Amino acid sequence: MLQGRPLVEHVAQRLRAQVSRLMISANRHLDLYARYADQVLTDSTPDFAGPLAGILEGLYALERDATAHGALLVAPCDAPFVPTNLAERLTQALEITHAPIAYACTMPLSATDAHGVPPTPASSAGEPGTMREHFVFALLRTGLAGDLETQLANGERRVRAWYARHMAVRVPFDDEHAFYNVNSLQELHELERPDTGR
Repeated sequence: MLQGRPLVEHVAQRLRAQVSRLMISANRHLDLYARYADQVLTDSTPDFAGPLAGILEGLYALERDATAHGALLVAPCDAPFVPTNLAERLTQALEITHAPIAYACTMPLSATDAHGVPPTPASSAGEPGTMREHFVFALLRTGLAGDLETQLANGERRVRAWYARHMAVRVPFDDEHAFYNVNSLQELHELERPDTGR
């Protein structure tokens, strides 16, 4: 809970205005997640294959819906400060580059950001001051599901590797804090401090 509300509620609120249909990928607590989404998707691939399995279900859901827009916006449920212009910025990148995938990156100023919060563990590893790639904050064109299903069937679960195959483009954002994802109670307590929360 952050500010008395589940993390997923914060994320859903920030994404709701950016999408025509809000879907959550989950394999547990489906009734809970259904409160915050238009649809809850479960993995069809075995063994909890990670973020790509959820992305696959989202892509298939859009491909089955003739009224859906042509891209899937992705963000994790434990990132309560997801940018409210995420879809806009990533859409611009797809339109300019004609790439099939765009994802966020940031250039942190130091080992901690302006809010005193350490770089998000979801980011790629790197020295302070180097670019951090946020692979699960992304926009993907439909039509990629078949290729992704093949990759997962072949045992490849790395998001970075699949993005690289499709020449995914990075989109720079200024605020590292916007991509902070909460992985422990200690991190959650840090966000509850008045000088770090939003």
